[in-house]
Amino acid sequence: MTEPLDVPWTGADAPRFAHPGDAGADLVSTEAVVLAPGERRLVGTGVRIALPDGYAGFVVPRSGLAAKHGITIVNAPGTIDAGYRGELKVALLNTDQRESYSVAVGDRIAQLVVMPVPAVRFVAVDELPDSVRGHGGFGSSGYGTAVDVSVAAAPTTEGAADGTRPGTDDQEGAGA
Repeated sequence: MTEPLDVPWTGADAPRFAHPGDAGADLVSTEAVVLAPGERRLVGTGVRIALPDGYAGFVVPRSGLAAKHGITIVNAPGTIDAGYRGELKVALLNTDQRESYSVAVGDRIAQLVVMPVPAVRFVAVDELPDSVRGHGGFGSSGYGTAVDVSVAAAPTTEGAADGTRPGTDDQEGAGA
């Protein structure tokens, strides 16, 4: 267990942890808004914090709002730098294509996760060291190349005897 970090705050309601040991503290809305389908809106929390140097806050979606109502955060995670002293606002987005969503004053709309961040220096080099991953990205770990569906067998979730998945170029196994 680590020592608690004291974070000074002012404003409406302090960020609150729902349960001991939770990573994210709930942020609540200080305004009533209705998000139409596909609409995004900056929603105030009334909270201002003073993070110590070496820490950053990350505003992340609440899983229940996302799963049940399609409400997420446009810039998730929203980054709160240690030197920022303004109100924490949340850029909510209603991803539901049919239903509006109403936010009332006092509704929990996001969570704030505070984490240590190291001081980083970017060092110019002529060449980067090799790695197992290389420069594969954007779905490269677990998705193969396009499959010709006119000759492909029905999709399966079972792996082949060698651990690869049929219809992919996945050589790292089904769990990759």
